[in-house]
Amino acid sequence: MLVSHRPTDHTAGRSIVSIVGLAIGDQTFPLLSHEEMLDIGVLLGFEAVDLILAGGRSHLALDKVRADVPAWAGRIEERLLQRRLVAADVFVLPWTDFQTLAPNHPDADERLKSRELFCDTLEFAVRVGAPGMTILPGVEWGNASHDDSLARAAEELSWRAAQARGRGLRFSVEAHIGSVIEHPDEALRLIEMADGVELTLDYGHFVAKGFQEAEIERLIPHSRHFHARCARPERLQSSMNENVIDFERVIDLMQESDYEGYLGLEYVWVDWEHCNECDNVSETVLLKRRLEAKLAGRSWTYTESPI
Repeated sequence: MLVSHRPTDHTAGRSIVSIVGLAIGDQTFPLLSHEEMLDIGVLLGFEAVDLILAGGRSHLALDKVRADVPAWAGRIEERLLQRRLVAADVFVLPWTDFQTLAPNHPDADERLKSRELFCDTLEFAVRVGAPGMTILPGVEWGNASHDDSLARAAEELSWRAAQARGRGLRFSVEAHIGSVIEHPDEALRLIEMADGVELTLDYGHFVAKGFQEAEIERLIPHSRHFHARCARPERLQSSMNENVIDFERVIDLMQESDYEGYLGLEYVWVDWEHCNECDNVSETVLLKRRLEAKLAGRSWTYTESPI
């Protein structure tokens, strides 16, 4: 039986000061133009945005940005300045599958191309003033053992972390469905193996696979960015009404571990893992209000009729 998690009140009356702020992902409303998406973010009260550079599926087309990084970075910087927004993160996805230019690709030429892509997008992230970058960690490869796939990912990701650190940015990977670190234990193994690599943590990828929050929350001390959206077993993205994530506890644990990043609200609308079944506007507003209440030390109660 599905049990929707209602907010708990662990620190009522005490504001949370270590969280930098709330950000909205610029892929939340893909049917709008990028500038319209940013305008909606401002109307919803956000002051920061997660910028997504993806091959074949994002507002900021990866091939176009790479063709002229300085021009595109200047264009995006201007869009943000006009709206008094800042870049909370730059999230890079090479293509619509997880194998193309994966950092742990078994082909050395593909890994070299993957490094070149990383360097181009790192330059973009530096120019737009993002505090860090997120990429995907790589996948399992049928011709290699899990340990070999993980070790190759750790080697390549360590190189990327060093490049980012040299430019003053933090670097993280998102443990996601279909990745080489689908299990929380494997995400921890990767962090131990890969020097300088942190996590962009999204509970949903683990919740959907049936992991308990006690298993997931061990990853918070290793996280530099957070993707917040409601989820439940078998659904990476769900409504607040069906949500099982205790976001209040998440924020408490962040406070205890001195987390100093953004909380990026990441509702998406895409035909993958049932991520096109939510009203992104309403669910973004609900989750934003819930997180804001917790950060301000106020209690918050879900209602299906807020007006």
